[in-house]
Amino acid sequence: MTLADDDRPKKPSTHEVGSDLSSLSVEELEQRIVLLTHEIARLEAEKQNKAAGRRAADSLFRS
Repeated sequence: MTLADDDRPKKPSTHEVGSDLSSLSVEELEQRIVLLTHEIARLEAEKQNKAAGRRAADSLFRS
């Protein structure tokens, strides 16, 4: 590894919303899409869990 290698900006392994995408390769963009798709699925699952809990609580207090 040369000193020039150390001077290059390092690409983050995670995605930050609104970050500059121009320096990413097609493969890196695909990896980010996969990462974000999994994160969306995780968020949706948590939202469903919370909604189910709320429905259960609402049902209990309405009875």
